[in-house]
Amino acid sequence: MENRLELVLDAKAELGEGPFWDADTQRLYWVDINNKQIHIFDPADNTDKVIEVDQYIGAVVMQTSGDLLLAMQNGIYSMDKNTTKLTFIADPEKDKPDSRFNDGKCDPAGRFWAGTMPLQLEPGAASLYRLDGDNHLRRMVPNVTVSNGMAWSNDKQTMYFADTPTQKIDAFDYDLKSGNISNRRTVIKIPESEGMPDGMTIDTEGMLWVAQWGGARVGRWDPGTGECRQVVELPASHVSSCAFGGAEMNQLYITTAREHLTKGQLDEQPYAGGLFRFHTNVKGAASYKFSPQS
Repeated sequence: MENRLELVLDAKAELGEGPFWDADTQRLYWVDINNKQIHIFDPADNTDKVIEVDQYIGAVVMQTSGDLLLAMQNGIYSMDKNTTKLTFIADPEKDKPDSRFNDGKCDPAGRFWAGTMPLQLEPGAASLYRLDGDNHLRRMVPNVTVSNGMAWSNDKQTMYFADTPTQKIDAFDYDLKSGNISNRRTVIKIPESEGMPDGMTIDTEGMLWVAQWGGARVGRWDPGTGECRQVVELPASHVSSCAFGGAEMNQLYITTAREHLTKGQLDEQPYAGGLFRFHTNVKGAASYKFSPQS
């Protein structure tokens, strides 16, 4: 079962993104940003439930209550797990109609980090935000172009982040108690010929698994040395994100996209937009849930 790639869902997603593994239900949540959809994939019977929303959705995470938390074009919302009713929480960029939230993920303390991106990709026009349990939203990193890929080290002292067009993955000193970050530095530089850093996750050995958009691969990178230790090649050039799941947490779920591919490229990549699973020989980090304060 180790080091084997399989297509688990020929979803043909326009922009598959944001996989989140719910260990309690053994299901994978993911989104199709452009088609405004939340997907819930159940590997037990290979079914995929779709929830339609009314705007672009960049990320979905679970809350400890069982409800969902969504990063969307017009802000951050809570979704009732039973009725799918949306409750607005915050929109820090309501004065920027041409931007949307992109990648989002919870930290080990249950705070939700989500970043934006301008639809026209103006350099430095976006930011990375942090939503605390009291629903207070703080801007943590300004002057971002395309906010992507977050992960936290196993000792909970380092946070990793990618601003995709920079080709770099940066690390911050991370304070678990306060959620503050400091001492930004670059730990990985990905060659342009290998794609751009998109979503990512981390394994129990501290290696970062990075979806490389345009590179048809996920790379396993060592943030200590900046070296790529392993490459997972995919039959889709636009690889967008990844998350560990499965009962043993050794299955890497990988989202891909059809966006911006020509008809000729789609003919060559019939499974672009599919959901893939790679069986690894290491275990990965769990997807943290959002912990709202009552």
